[in-house]
Amino acid sequence: MDPLKALADAERKPYWLDSPARPGPTPRLTANTTADLVVVGGGFSGLWTALMAKERDPSLDVVLLEGRRIGWAATGRNGGFCMATLTHGLANGLERWPEEIDRLERMGVENLDEIERTLDRYGVDCSFDRTGELHVATEPWQVESLNEHLDLISELGLDYVPLDRDQVRAEVGSPTYLAGLWERSGCAMLDPARLAWGLRAACLRLGVRVHERTPVRSMRDDGGTISLRTPYGVVTARRVALGTGVFPPLLRRLRHFVVPVYDYALMTEPLTADQLASVGWHNRQGVGDSGNRFHYYRLSDDNRILWGGYDAVYYNGGLVKAEYEQRDETFVKLAGHFYDTFPQLADVRFTHRWGGVIDTCSRFSAFYGQAHGGRLVYAAGYTGMGVGATRFGANVMLDLLSGEPTERTGLRMVREKPIPFPPEPVRSGVIQFTRWSIAQADQHEGRRNLWLRALDRMGLGFDS
Repeated sequence: MDPLKALADAERKPYWLDSPARPGPTPRLTANTTADLVVVGGGFSGLWTALMAKERDPSLDVVLLEGRRIGWAATGRNGGFCMATLTHGLANGLERWPEEIDRLERMGVENLDEIERTLDRYGVDCSFDRTGELHVATEPWQVESLNEHLDLISELGLDYVPLDRDQVRAEVGSPTYLAGLWERSGCAMLDPARLAWGLRAACLRLGVRVHERTPVRSMRDDGGTISLRTPYGVVTARRVALGTGVFPPLLRRLRHFVVPVYDYALMTEPLTADQLASVGWHNRQGVGDSGNRFHYYRLSDDNRILWGGYDAVYYNGGLVKAEYEQRDETFVKLAGHFYDTFPQLADVRFTHRWGGVIDTCSRFSAFYGQAHGGRLVYAAGYTGMGVGATRFGANVMLDLLSGEPTERTGLRMVREKPIPFPPEPVRSGVIQFTRWSIAQADQHEGRRNLWLRALDRMGLGFDS
């Protein structure tokens, strides 16, 4: 089908948030108040922090402030891949923290296990399904890199299964697949919006005071406390945790480490039984291809296909704007790639198209820190893989606030910061040239030019 025709009736809104299950907003903050802990941000980072703070100490008075609605930003716009990795994949973790990789992989799997147990404990129905993720090679040069770390994977006891061309096509039927690597237990598929709403319900049940439509305008250190000013009230707290992602930070230093990168996705109409049979996909894994500019895709409960990725767009100046959430050039490109991958689905149309902003940092995985004498903590920079890792990050923030050393806070990954991005306008020039170089690498069998190799040596990068 012509991509323009296939997109003609697609709603310009995130599929996950377009649901009758979406709860009404909690009340705005309309008076001055105090709290033991204020959590700023109602995405996964803030929700996990608030929930686990109450689990650690039920007597704590915890307030969560969200500027708009719970889960409206990256939390409700992603692909719903809840991954065990804390390091944006094994290869990135191995390159940056090789001496910690065994612990990081173990702690990532434990974190995913704990997410599953938490959902069971609170009865959160978000279609959590531990299908694993299928990494596929679609170009000959990708096959070797796909299997590069098999020996280490075996040593770490990770559950990966290499697949040849026929085996991977038996899992998911695409003529573009040349090989695959099935990471069988390190990833779960879920509905991210329903996860966020379920965590909100759990927070409310434990006594967290949740105020939506309550943006924090400014922050002031009063000595022993920190005051957060909102449009209709001030919250004074002993401790503050920031989980605001890429949005303009209350802590100015964070703007040097995080840039807003826009990612885009489509959702198809539900497949018929015959259409689904033509693809196979009996094990319902999430799928990601292996280019530098990669696609990610998965099935929904009602057998739609979410299809996203490829273009990771940085708009010069680094602003976050609602108008950037729609990019027809990318939607048409994505639709064409979908039909190239699944020619047997040429009659399938799309019902939703949307974009969202990712908090990208130069090391591709979250970083952590403290300010105001240890009374404020933050976690940011998840770079598109935060559905699962935000729970680990929330635990890091709570560990830091406690002041007690833990295995988590002892990690070099936690103690170190990424290399900051240069200021504008140099930042825009560097990022756009890097994006061009990445596209060139994909067109030249993965060969990285001098610029990309120099960035690799410095530990810098750009990803989504």
